[in-house]
Amino acid sequence: MDRTHHYRTELRWTGDRGEGTRGYAVYGRDYVVRADQAPELLGSADPAFRGDPRRWNPEQMLVGALSACHMLWYLHLCAVAGIRVVAYADDAEGTMEVSPDGSGRFTEVVLRPRVFVAEGSIERARTLHEEAARACFIASSVNFPVRHEPTVERARVDGSYGSTAEDPPPPAKP
Repeated sequence: MDRTHHYRTELRWTGDRGEGTRGYAVYGRDYVVRADQAPELLGSADPAFRGDPRRWNPEQMLVGALSACHMLWYLHLCAVAGIRVVAYADDAEGTMEVSPDGSGRFTEVVLRPRVFVAEGSIERARTLHEEAARACFIASSVNFPVRHEPTVERARVDGSYGSTAEDPPPPAKP
């Protein structure tokens, strides 16, 4: 098995409004990211930095990447451990501080996965979040803490779970 993986993306700035970067307020912050056969990702700056709120900003993508990496490792570990997860949702949140010079850095990201388990140990399902946190490639690559506040619940015998509109949707039927 190859132990080195390479990822290539193509980024194109699409924010030239005819005058380039003549002034701070003149140019758009929009861009397009492409990778292999994946759909294009439309990005911009955070609206606080003159970006388009209808597009993904890099900060959102970082938080999303941490959330997705944790989920994928967690589901893998559950499958190997014989724990059948039937729903998973995460309300992740990152905190970034901006310095007086305009630069900034993330100070932490908090993942709040909510998991419903149909088969297997609930306690083991809880502890697997710790293993997933250690295994996540993205979390191992950042220089700020990534905290986890998981909730693991047993799916009901009738196959339903949750009690509010914010609960994860039911799994798709095969």
